[in-house]
Amino acid sequence: MSKFDVIIRGAMVVSADKTARADIGLAGEKIAAIEEEISGEARETINAAGLHVFPGVIDAHVHFNEPGRADWEGIATGSNAVAAGGGTLFFDMPLNAHPPTLDAASFELKRAAAAASSRVDFALWGGLTPANLDRMEELADSGVIGFKAFMCNSGIQDFLYADETTLRAGMKRAAALRLPVAVHAESEAMTSRKARGTTARDFMEARPIEAELEAIGHALELAGETGCRLHVVHVSCAAGVRLINEARARGIDATCETCPHYLVLTDEDVEKLGPIAKCAPPLRSAREQEALWAELLAGHILTVGSDHSPSPPAMKEGADFFKVWGGISGAQHLLPLLLSREADLSLLARVTSANVAQRFQLPSSKGKLAVGCDADLALVKLDDNVEIKASELFYRHQQSPYVGRRLRASVQQTILRGQTVFQAGRIMGEPNGRLVRAERF
Repeated sequence: MSKFDVIIRGAMVVSADKTARADIGLAGEKIAAIEEEISGEARETINAAGLHVFPGVIDAHVHFNEPGRADWEGIATGSNAVAAGGGTLFFDMPLNAHPPTLDAASFELKRAAAAASSRVDFALWGGLTPANLDRMEELADSGVIGFKAFMCNSGIQDFLYADETTLRAGMKRAAALRLPVAVHAESEAMTSRKARGTTARDFMEARPIEAELEAIGHALELAGETGCRLHVVHVSCAAGVRLINEARARGIDATCETCPHYLVLTDEDVEKLGPIAKCAPPLRSAREQEALWAELLAGHILTVGSDHSPSPPAMKEGADFFKVWGGISGAQHLLPLLLSREADLSLLARVTSANVAQRFQLPSSKGKLAVGCDADLALVKLDDNVEIKASELFYRHQQSPYVGRRLRASVQQTILRGQTVFQAGRIMGEPNGRLVRAERF
């Protein structure tokens, strides 16, 4: 009889290609067995009858702002929230931290901060700006997962947007380094025009879908020219998804991400909730949201990330909607929000885990529920009826546009490399996150 550290019994196991009832045996940090019924012994047995086991969520888009702006969030609180949402790995963006991740020295500052306090595993994006084109190689050698560029003003003074010359040069270097470039795709020319007023509606009209499409189209042209692997983040509209997939059909190595806020919130929520729901690109109409869902369910969107971008509450206050901070706190509910709509469970496992691991060339042990892989698991109760409460958020600032929303799914337990890091509403154990690097080939 086999000896396991943990046996999870009676779960519905959701892999990237199927959902089936099975037992899962864990030994050390790895999945040692997935069988209809495991007969071995274990130090611990988890009765998972009535639960679904997903691969741990890999959130490829968060802003935890450390070092330098940990009062906005911080890696300890941010990673706790990721764990509470079934997450076992996050990719931290290079901006909002101070200094931003633009060279080996700033990478090391953030790596050390994350190694000291992250509850889950982590990867780090490097920046692609006019200020650090000559530092991209050292960032690659340090272990960045890829490079992030803004095609419009980032809102952060020490992270400059990449004009055409910069983006072309950066994409060429990224291609040579065999790492992807992620772009915030909104046209600088269109989004910098003088707005008609200062209301939420004025802000949304100042950043129309056309500004997004123009930037996506330009990024695709440069990716085709340079041979760069392009990933367009937080796509808010179906037309943008179609542009990317049409380019992919022409041989351009391009994919995209969307976010839960574009799938569950609309422009009407912005006017109702105010600055707490401000983001860029802005939330779109209910009709656009349905079209985006259709693209997701058809398998045309490769990944879903939270784009968790918090700030102190005071930065979300003010009469001028253009001046308040634009960012949505949502890392804790990425998977539950997606599960609150009927969808193929394996598809959701792919867009929140397997596809992320594959696109960003993670080690083969990540992103899969399979024997030999890391035991990164999320145990989820479906057909639940729970309300998101501010008091239950693990963020440094307990604010989110999702507060008060009812969900039909809740994360009951999160396991990172065989160890429980979240269970029944509580963070468990000590911070044990490790840096995950891309396997460049």
